[in-house]
Amino acid sequence: MFEFLKKSVVYLLVLEARAVLSRYRPSIIAITGSVGKTTTKDAIYAAISGHVYARRAVKSYNGELGVALTILGLENAWTNPLGWMYNILMGLVLLARKRKYPQWLVIEVGADRPGDIKRIAKWLRPDIAVFTGISDIPAHIEFFDSPEHVLKEKRALADNLKAGGRLILNGDDTYTQRLRSEFRGATVTYGYAPENDFFASHEQILYDVSRPATDGIRKPGGIQFRANHGGSSIPVVIAGALGVPRVYASLAAIAVAEEVGIDGVTAAQALTKWVPPPGRVRILDGMKGTVIIDDTYNSSPAAALAALDTLKSVDAKRRIAVIGDMLELGKYTKDAHRKVGERAAQCADKLITVGIRARQVADAALDAGLRDENILQYDTGEAERAADELALDMREGDVVLVKGSQSMRLERLVRGIMAEPLRAAELLVRTDPEWEVR
Repeated sequence: MFEFLKKSVVYLLVLEARAVLSRYRPSIIAITGSVGKTTTKDAIYAAISGHVYARRAVKSYNGELGVALTILGLENAWTNPLGWMYNILMGLVLLARKRKYPQWLVIEVGADRPGDIKRIAKWLRPDIAVFTGISDIPAHIEFFDSPEHVLKEKRALADNLKAGGRLILNGDDTYTQRLRSEFRGATVTYGYAPENDFFASHEQILYDVSRPATDGIRKPGGIQFRANHGGSSIPVVIAGALGVPRVYASLAAIAVAEEVGIDGVTAAQALTKWVPPPGRVRILDGMKGTVIIDDTYNSSPAAALAALDTLKSVDAKRRIAVIGDMLELGKYTKDAHRKVGERAAQCADKLITVGIRARQVADAALDAGLRDENILQYDTGEAERAADELALDMREGDVVLVKGSQSMRLERLVRGIMAEPLRAAELLVRTDPEWEVR
């Protein structure tokens, strides 16, 4: 009975969302890919929202229900039946009484199983589709045969572009590159390679000069790079977060802004005020004069490897990597965790793993040369215990990376070692009441 009611609610809300699109006719920017969707969505919104009336997807709602809620401008009611009845009523009100509605919708579209995106794309019909990339071992690949199968699912957005629509592609990605030739004349690419229409150069970490260095160790404050396009080179500064994914997201945002009619300089200036969302390579103060790189929103092999590379690149007395299980990888689970372990041995002085699958990370790191006394392992559900024991060992000048899949709840570990735990609700992911009881 519960499943029937759930499907009925989704059906009604999707029906209302489709009717709202028909009535208000907003332009739609849809973002898909295996990594970086939410960060890219938020960067695009930051780049354009000061100049056009735009709405972005709430949090990471990227399934059919989430897309419908974004279009309707409603929140997830979780397990509250009255909340869902209210949402359905508000959808009807939006249809019955015309009101001011966004010119642009910035929507994230994801897929857990084959057919998910195709079903949405047929009625969403985006004006601009952004492809962030397909990694060799994508997130949620458990129900797909291969990365090629994932790409086939994602390209449904391209197949359902409106006439005259644009594809904004990660041109560094070997999988999304294929779409460039298939949709010739409709594509714009971004990335690090100079062959891209928008490409990054001169990337570097910015350090906080307002705080004194500890034994020569400075606190990272963000990143800066130059966005190059059409012979111009624009400086871009992103505060409060680190890593290559921020560069890719910013390039995509500038490319989309130009399609919307906002020049690159204006978009780059808007991005200086963008603070990437909690749990996505955010820089936090840790206890005892340490720094935390909080990347706890979710994890995939490509994202974990990139996070470890970021850890290696920052100034630190010791680099500590906390790695949790990566889920929904199916037959790739063992190899993916071992690759992360091998990289951890190159990037970290100390490794802490949380979860049964992450034991493969520890084993691979040991095989790759990380000393046994510098590896600690905890079971699933032991994030708080790991935090307590890590807190005893932390020293001034340490940088701690925390990375794991959503279900590992490693934000609870971060809360146990951060300098300002009373600000957890503001700074960390999944601290709202619905998540706290899980």
